[in-house]
Amino acid sequence: MDTPFTRMGIDKRVAINLPELGLNEPTPIQAEAIPAIVAGRDLLGLAQTGTGKTAAFGLPMLTRLLVAGERPAPKSCRALVLAPTRELATQIAQNVEGFARGTGLRAFRVVGGASINVQVDRLSRGVDILIATPGRLIDLIERGAVQFDQTGFLVLDEADQMLDIGFIHALRRIARLLPRNRQTMLFSATMPKLMEELAESYLTDPVRVAVNPPGKAAEKIEQGVHFVNQGDKAALLAEYLARHPGELAIVFGRTKHGSDKLSKLLEKWGFKVGAIHGNKSQGQRERALASFREGQTQVLVATDVAARGLDIPEVAHVYNYDLPNVPENYVHRIGRTARAGRDGRAVAFCAPDEVGDLRAIERAMKAQIPVIGGEPPAGPAPAPRRAGGKPAGAGAAAQRSRPPRRPSRAPKSQQRQG
Repeated sequence: MDTPFTRMGIDKRVAINLPELGLNEPTPIQAEAIPAIVAGRDLLGLAQTGTGKTAAFGLPMLTRLLVAGERPAPKSCRALVLAPTRELATQIAQNVEGFARGTGLRAFRVVGGASINVQVDRLSRGVDILIATPGRLIDLIERGAVQFDQTGFLVLDEADQMLDIGFIHALRRIARLLPRNRQTMLFSATMPKLMEELAESYLTDPVRVAVNPPGKAAEKIEQGVHFVNQGDKAALLAEYLARHPGELAIVFGRTKHGSDKLSKLLEKWGFKVGAIHGNKSQGQRERALASFREGQTQVLVATDVAARGLDIPEVAHVYNYDLPNVPENYVHRIGRTARAGRDGRAVAFCAPDEVGDLRAIERAMKAQIPVIGGEPPAGPAPAPRRAGGKPAGAGAAAQRSRPPRRPSRAPKSQQRQG
């Protein structure tokens, strides 16, 4: 068997599965990372989501596991993959299972929101590849359900997001339990100072691979910003959605409560809507995603838990209903469209108090987002907000602001029908 992947050292038992999965030619990160990982080197990969990272580490890791030819001992895993969110962990597990079909290697995913007793029972028999979120893995460690004496491979995927959401202490605790003699692969979309420190402590003489510079959006995404008052956003969103019936769209909100409220309002207005956020159980999140993938719902309202790792090529539109207060998250959000070589459209709704966030996003991308609607507010932009929604550097008085107005009207198209 002779393919671009086998020529890079991928085992033919893995490579035979790739054409059916649409993997015929390696992406840039795969072309650079795979030979290094097959050779046993540690790797630091800088790349956005959607660049083919899972195959970049998954294919050579499976190859090395097959060559080693061992079987996992009870309560052990031969390879550990850590991901920041349940959705990304699920996506990785599905991809790895596809790559490993017919090889005899088994992957298992452990995340919060699912039965920990079922996970304990499955781990008691040992697994080849364990894919986990750090929080649930710590729970299992504390129960004595998993040990790492046999773990020869560690992958940290979207490591910068794990730091952003506070997993640094969990990562350090897990690292202390792993064998020193292991191969480690760390992938991140950005490289803040804390990430450099993490890389230095986890990696030994790593190969460094960088593709798709941080902050750069995919070229096939048509971007635009529409200036609008906060209270008019819901009606404006409904107008946009009505222009593209039957096309899949992801709508990003800032808070769990706001996303729930918006999804219920859109449903009331006749749209087929699902919602995922941190307050949803794992079963609810998986059902919402399955319904969206199958086209039973056309609109998915989500918080940033869906900003990375969701690979649904049919997503044609991304709407930033609320602008993120971490500028880099904008690129991750809009990266949910224009996947698998398709075109996509991303529209940002910008209220007057979000202009500072918009300018911060444009500085991070080193590009201006075209205005496609509304009028930019006159005067200097307000300071971008910190996480939590408060203006950066603002005093207590400046932080007090009027709550956003509730949507006061249905979309114009519905008004005309009524």
